[in-house]
Amino acid sequence: MPTIPKLEDMLKAGIHFGHQSSRWHPRMEPYIFTERGGIHIINLEKTQEMLSKALDILKGIASRGGVIMCVGTKRQAQEILKTEMEACGMPYVNQRWLGGTLTNFAEIRKLIRRYKMLKDQQAKGELKKYTKKEQLMFAREIEELDKKVGGIQTIDRLPDALFIVDIKTEKTALEEAIVTGIPVIALCDTNVNPDDVQYPIPANDDAVKSIQMMLHLVSEAIQEGKNQKQKEEGAV
Repeated sequence: MPTIPKLEDMLKAGIHFGHQSSRWHPRMEPYIFTERGGIHIINLEKTQEMLSKALDILKGIASRGGVIMCVGTKRQAQEILKTEMEACGMPYVNQRWLGGTLTNFAEIRKLIRRYKMLKDQQAKGELKKYTKKEQLMFAREIEELDKKVGGIQTIDRLPDALFIVDIKTEKTALEEAIVTGIPVIALCDTNVNPDDVQYPIPANDDAVKSIQMMLHLVSEAIQEGKNQKQKEEGAV
């Protein structure tokens, strides 16, 4: 499992900074260390404990060949999420969560098929037989589909787990996971209810450095799980 960051490194990344105390959620109280200048400070020892548990879960899912969909559409998380999930080969949503991604997956699968077909035709030059106007329409459709399902084009079934950067921003994704019974691992800042998440990680979900550190650890844990699976299969 990836090495859990030292408290000093977490402090440098700003993982301990919560929201204004007036915006807190009472269910986060067990994870709050103190309040300074009207800002809640997260107990980083709790973060280390919960992070270790979450990474172990992620590694285990990956080692069994499971699929983990990662969600983070807020501006500061988009590129980080894309980079880290492409590095470990897991599907991700970093633009906009499509309603029904989990609860109406049959329709999402149709969009993925359409996207793959058009991309394939585009790569083979098969769209050049159409008029310039039609080619432009296809190009726009591909661009739109890329935003919608480009990050999840590799999946053909529901994921085994969801990792969410900010459950307040990704409220719909969280609700769909609950409805479909898909376990959720998520960063939980001081303004959310951690009871909605099976494996909460108390942490700043706004600061770029905090998001970067957490997503990199998630990616590493997943990759370790995949490597373990390959070794076990090779030993058979």
